Amino acid sequence: MELTQELAEKVLASQPFSVLLGARVTAFGDGGATLELDVRDDLLQQNGYLHGGVLGYAADNAITFAGGTALGPVVLTGGFTINYLRPAAGSVLRAEAKVVHAGGRQATCTCELFVVSEDGEATLCAIAQGTVIAVRG
Repeated sequence: MELTQELAEKVLASQPFSVLLGARVTAFGDGGATLELDVRDDLLQQNGYLHGGVLGYAADNAITFAGGTALGPVVLTGGFTINYLRPAAGSVLRAEAKVVHAGGRQATCTCELFVVSEDGEATLCAIAQGTVIAVRG
């Protein structure tokens, strides 16, 4: 099965939580994947910033999609860590993940998370690193 952005979009659309958040695949292939979602009031925490759980979701999924470019379409997150660098305030969250190393069944990926303002300025708000594991039958 060829891994394409169209297939990645179908996989994302099959995830009810991703649909709930309004996530979309904006880039996929060549060892990387980018997910975006619009920042909405119902995704904010008490101080008006995007909730850390939403950033964690975006890092997790972007890392897994990036890992899938190296390992194939049937993958799971093996684990990830995230560091929040600054409060996330903007109109769009962008998670850009890439494969750093891939072996037979596992890929290590990094992810940079940006909030993008209305005027298009992107601000780095978090970084993450994780492993993706190929599921074999």
